[in-house]
Amino acid sequence: MTQTSDDQRAIALTIAIFAIAGFASTFSSRIADPLVPTIASDLGASVKTIALLATAFALPYALIQPILGPIGDAVGKLAVMRVCVALLALALLASAFAPDETTLFVLRVIAGAAAGGVIPLALAAIGDRVGMEGRQVAISRFLVAIILGQLAGSSLSGALALWIGWRGVFVLAAILAAGALAAVLVFARRATEAKGTFDLGIAKARYRALLAMPRARALFAFVFVEAAALFGLFPFAAVLLERRDAGGSAEAGLAIAGFAIGGLLYSALVRTLLRFLGMPRMVGAGGILAALAILALVVVADWRLMAAAFLAMGLGFYMMHNSFQTAVTELAAEARGSATALHACFFFLGGALGPALIGAGFALIGEGATLALAAAAIACLGPVAGMILVRTDPARRADTARSR
Repeated sequence: MTQTSDDQRAIALTIAIFAIAGFASTFSSRIADPLVPTIASDLGASVKTIALLATAFALPYALIQPILGPIGDAVGKLAVMRVCVALLALALLASAFAPDETTLFVLRVIAGAAAGGVIPLALAAIGDRVGMEGRQVAISRFLVAIILGQLAGSSLSGALALWIGWRGVFVLAAILAAGALAAVLVFARRATEAKGTFDLGIAKARYRALLAMPRARALFAFVFVEAAALFGLFPFAAVLLERRDAGGSAEAGLAIAGFAIGGLLYSALVRTLLRFLGMPRMVGAGGILAALAILALVVVADWRLMAAAFLAMGLGFYMMHNSFQTAVTELAAEARGSATALHACFFFLGGALGPALIGAGFALIGEGATLALAAAAIACLGPVAGMILVRTDPARRADTARSR
């Protein structure tokens, strides 16, 4: 079906609004990382304790997904997003006035849970509004905002804190979230969305139906593995550089930024990649590229070379992940919010487990062997995932059935 210019403008507006919300969400998720020593000094807490603010945000983000997904399907994804973005803005603003580490931890838990209702539901809402033929490109455009939010949150907050303090950084994050809320509110007035009432029995039935689907189980497993194997490496970038006398935390931060740049490169190339490779081969190639980048970490002794490896890793990751996200939005139209939420839950659980697995590997079998195992996992994941996605494609199965 050919899209009219009005359809294209509506899709562009949809992506732009969700991009604003996605940027605010991911910016808020990363701002505390570079501020750990500053916050610890100001609140009189240990660095080790304040470092757990990342976990305080990430775990609620993951665990809230199975709850928010079916609620979004029932009462409307935009309605849930409005509430979540509002809570995120309030939690960020309150964090700027936190008198102690306990209060700040509680507020980061609230912020993490609230942020969990933004990106997964935005992906589901894009799936509701964009046809499958243009959905992967549309989602890749949305990913740009997410990547920029991660990059800005992790790289700018430390520099901004020198001017406005860590509390000022949280105020800035709250202002961004408030702007996102205003954008979503304006968009919601113009958008139409089916609404109903939440029914726990229906929510359970939808999850049972999703988990009974081989394609869904495969997609949830794919993102768990990729998050554990790839994002589990991030906390050890500084360790690798320090052991090779090649830099420290600052250089590691610059190197990790290469991953986000790889994501931006993917967004610029996605149409070309899909045209020349097709989705299955692109997923396979992404896994192999990311695996080679991991293997490069075994030998690199310069932070600039590590940045190049992370760039290749980011490109390979998004070649896989964007395809997984697109496939998830097509699992069940009536339960799209539940599907994307469960997908995000598995992804963040993998990301939470990854550093523990990588750290244990470094201690037990050494850096080289651990990185080789992570590379092997990703190298297998890409081609196998591409093959499984083809075999479980509902359109392909329907064509096979008709041919019989």
